[in-house]
Amino acid sequence: MTQVKWGLPEEVEFCKQCVVSNQRPSTVVEYKHGKATKKPTIEFVDGVCSACSYHVKKYNSIDWEVRERELAELCDRHRSNNGEYDVLVPGSGGKDSIYVAHLLKTKYGMNPLTVTWAPHRYTDIGWKNLQSWIDSGFDNILITPNTKVHSLLTRMAFLNLVHPFQPFMIGQKNVAPRLALEKNIKLIMYGESQAEGGSLLNADDPQMPAEFFSTPDKNQKNIKLGGLDIASLLNSGITHSDLNPYLPVSLERVSKQDIEVHFMSYYKLWKPQENYYYAVENCNFEPNPTRSEGTYSKYASLDDKIDGFHYYTTYIKFGIGRATYDASQEIRNKHITREEGVALVHKYDGEFPAKYFEEFLDYIDITEAQFTDTIDNARSPHLWERDPVTGWRLKYKVS
Repeated sequence: MTQVKWGLPEEVEFCKQCVVSNQRPSTVVEYKHGKATKKPTIEFVDGVCSACSYHVKKYNSIDWEVRERELAELCDRHRSNNGEYDVLVPGSGGKDSIYVAHLLKTKYGMNPLTVTWAPHRYTDIGWKNLQSWIDSGFDNILITPNTKVHSLLTRMAFLNLVHPFQPFMIGQKNVAPRLALEKNIKLIMYGESQAEGGSLLNADDPQMPAEFFSTPDKNQKNIKLGGLDIASLLNSGITHSDLNPYLPVSLERVSKQDIEVHFMSYYKLWKPQENYYYAVENCNFEPNPTRSEGTYSKYASLDDKIDGFHYYTTYIKFGIGRATYDASQEIRNKHITREEGVALVHKYDGEFPAKYFEEFLDYIDITEAQFTDTIDNARSPHLWERDPVTGWRLKYKVS
């Protein structure tokens, strides 16, 4: 029997409608993710992935006029009468967060406060877009984590989990509820729900499940960061204060203060490419002048120099790179055909993110040899084979 890593299905199957495979992980609570954790994968039924199944429903069954009324009622319930902040919009100043904040302010008369969990290392275009977002009429709180701690956690996440983006993702999920409690803002509005990517947990619920950002565990014994529990991290010289931004807030406090975390994609027909056009028109958002490494697109995930290594590690672990994610989304939203998506995946998926490689090594304090060893050890034998002449190659490709 072929060895299978990461708890993936041994038999590889590609969706008949998009270009993703059944190796794609489903959305999980990241602070529960340890070294031995096996993430569930998205569902496949009759050769169709759960993301495509959701999009069939999205385009054919959901009554968006009803959802529009639900959004208006939600805003009416939370809107302040004195101009105080009444909704918190987390975001980087990318196309999706711009769309959410601008729509809430201009169409629904809300008074949003935007909050940004800073990337590991800003790109020039990412910083420029954040400033354009603020300049277009939004208050913003930028929370930049302690570099010493953040880089160490990123290093541990890469070496232990081959998941360098984990500390960023955890901080990004926690920053808004933590600030909402502090500012007594009862409504938080994110953009895209996990249903868009095929994780159907609470797909028909407008709210994010509380377990993703809060915990009933007062002792925090079950929380892990970078693959390590809190006790191990504290023994490594990190203080509890250092870890605070990464720790989920108290479920008791969230319930007591009636904090609600919603997804705009539940209320509005969600099309990332349309969000891009909206952001350009209303807030001077700019795409990259050239395509991002590993894909063909220029308008998504632009702000962080570490982004490319997140997608490269998913390619190594699951055989799913950045072009697969982008093409699948655009196929589902009817912007390209499956045939076009297959060609784009073949051309760009798995391209090494060379542009910021030296900065990445420096940021997490590892050598190129350590990087290569970690990457090669992460390859699952059921997905990868090594040719003595040409090197590593995937056993299966979408067709």
